[in-house]
This record gives sequence, C-alpha cells and structure tokens, in this order.
Amino acid sequence: MVCFGQNLATHLDEVMLITLKGDLGSGKTTLCRGLLRGLGHRDAVKSPTYTIVEPYDLPLGMVYHFDLYRVNDPQELDYIGFTDYLDNGMLSMVEWPEHGSEYLDKTDVHLTIEHRSSGRLVILQEGSELGKNFIERFVNCKFFIDHAMTD
Repeated sequence: MVCFGQNLATHLDEVMLITLKGDLGSGKTTLCRGLLRGLGHRDAVKSPTYTIVEPYDLPLGMVYHFDLYRVNDPQELDYIGFTDYLDNGMLSMVEWPEHGSEYLDKTDVHLTIEHRSSGRLVILQEGSELGKNFIERFVNCKFFIDHAMTD
C-alpha cells in the first residue's frame, strides 16, 4: 500500500480531493503514508483518527489527511473549518468519507480498498474530469501495468 501510494503521488499535479473507503485495517492510512512519502514528506505520518486532520506543508503545497471515523454528525465538521481546509489544500485525503458525505460533493477520486485472499484490491473511480485524467495517467503508468492482478 505504501508503494501504491508513492506511485499515485507521482501523478499529482493539480489540486485534488481523494476519498478513501475500506474496512478497518484495509490500508487506508498506509496508502496515505505512501502518498505523503511520494510527495517528499520524510517525518512520521500519524493517523488522524483522534485529531480528525493532520496537515503537511510540502513543496507541492498544503496537504491535509482527514480521518472522519469518529465524526458522528457531519455538521461537526463545521467546527473544525473542514471546508476551509478543502479550499486551501493542494491535496486533501479523506478516510471514512461516508461520515461527512454532504461536504464531499466535489471529490475528484473515490478510492476503495477491499481485502482479498491474495492481498488488496484498490478501485479508483472518477468524481470529476480532473479525477478522470489523473486515473488515466496512473492506469497507463508502468507501475500499474506491472502490478495489475486479477482476482
């Protein structure tokens, strides 16, 4: 998942909102860790389960990693200025997006991770034209072709 995230990072070149769905332990935070590493972050990557958001000031710009698992009511996001983060970040990654769905109508890429007996299946779905272009660049890269597996 780290390697997958690092390779995703090489295709980022515009402001994006990526949501990540998957069961507990599916690898959402690990994928985000890889993405951050691929963008040049070298320090520890903490899970934002308790803080809800972890900001990263990187050469690309501000990157925000959200974990909405503990959000009971999407309106709680108003108290932390959620939309301000989304408006000001170069990249926002949101785990457990179903807990804040009314705030995520402009998602560029919907990423779903499913457990499989042989590992993980990562599904990328476009949410915008920008997301569609991003997925096309990634799917056509050597990493994806070398690592594509059938279930």
